Amino acid sequence: MIDRTQELRAKILDLAGEYCAEKFAARPFVPGESSVPVSGKVFDASEMRTLVDSALDFWLTAGRFADRFEREFARWFGLRGCSLTNSGSSANLLAISALTSPKLGDRRLVPGDEVITVAAGFPTTINPIIQNGLVPVFVDVTLPTYNVDVAQLESALSPRTRALILAHTLGNPFDLAAVTAFASRHGLWLIEDCCDAVGSLYQGGKVGTFGDLATTSFYPAHHITMGEGGAVLTNKPLLKTLVESFRDWGRDCWCAPGCDNTCGKRFDWQLGGLPCGYDHKYTYSHIGYNLKVTDMQAAVGVAQLQKLDGFIADRRRNFDALRDGLRELEEFFILPEATAGSEPSWFGFPIAVRPGAPFTRNQVTRALEERKVATRLLFGGNLTRQPAYQASEYRVVGQLKNTDIVMNQVFWIGLYPGITPAMLDYMLESLHAVASMAVQVGV
Repeated sequence: MIDRTQELRAKILDLAGEYCAEKFAARPFVPGESSVPVSGKVFDASEMRTLVDSALDFWLTAGRFADRFEREFARWFGLRGCSLTNSGSSANLLAISALTSPKLGDRRLVPGDEVITVAAGFPTTINPIIQNGLVPVFVDVTLPTYNVDVAQLESALSPRTRALILAHTLGNPFDLAAVTAFASRHGLWLIEDCCDAVGSLYQGGKVGTFGDLATTSFYPAHHITMGEGGAVLTNKPLLKTLVESFRDWGRDCWCAPGCDNTCGKRFDWQLGGLPCGYDHKYTYSHIGYNLKVTDMQAAVGVAQLQKLDGFIADRRRNFDALRDGLRELEEFFILPEATAGSEPSWFGFPIAVRPGAPFTRNQVTRALEERKVATRLLFGGNLTRQPAYQASEYRVVGQLKNTDIVMNQVFWIGLYPGITPAMLDYMLESLHAVASMAVQVGV
């Protein structure tokens, strides 16, 4: 006997695919009229089908698609553990919070401990440090890699230094050989913020596999999307358990949703001041959060993951096209360079306007925006100058001179997989036109 619900599900999924093809059909690019975004989601009927498939289950929290994504994403990295969460920002919060667990003994981070990072970054790499009562120690970056200046690491060290959290800026890996050697030499935790760098390689290894913990984001701008979403990756089972405890209300139990008594002694534990036998499902070992992902988000991620390798190849190809097409403008612009020994999975294409150029960064970005070529600044510029951190405790190493250059002279343009060759040609034409016009009028 045919299951009527399965027959209906198949029809609904087929219709969802047809709807996607009709609703989101590609539109022709018209230079000067169509927008060239810096980022965006790239999807087709497969994402629509898995999204609807999940909705038909009506299992609204993490379920079969979340389990599948965690398993396949960890395997893609070559790591043992992947823990999904609701954003890349939450992933950073969970990674830092996990290191404050008493279960880490003498290695736990406690209020007042210092964490080395860079000031030229995105706020949510920094915020979890402050939110956990820790002290960020800001070092400068190098140009034109836009990554941590490893020559400053020893100067940043103090008796309170316990960890580093560093992002691979715009997909360009930081000097992992120097950073991991420094962390190992001084017994420091290392968190790799890979939110912009999924698929980047350093000396042949994937970024995210070098540190103790790694984080990723699945916001629409990133390498794959769930709409919202993120993940924490690790090879260390204890750290995975701690991340998931902080993610799931701080509970001590590690049972998956809908499961009971995984440990086999649900009513045999005695922890804290609780009576012996208190239900382990309601025992809390950390002051945690609820930062779980929904299965519908994970369903989109499962389909996106099948496209990831192709997305990475597209990003590299688009980067090469922009880099080659802008060589003639190096008199005015500092073009990006990959870190030695790396093969980036580029998130964006950063450009620094040279100090002696006949135009400013703001004049260039305004002119590009008028031509419908979207631009972005390199995130928060110098975070120590942002209003949010004026009352925060932090320490600065050196003068952050390059960080100020990032703040004043750097912007980036898109190269995500949705950018077509016609768009790339128009972007290059626009940058050449802006530079030529500025030279002619002597701006």
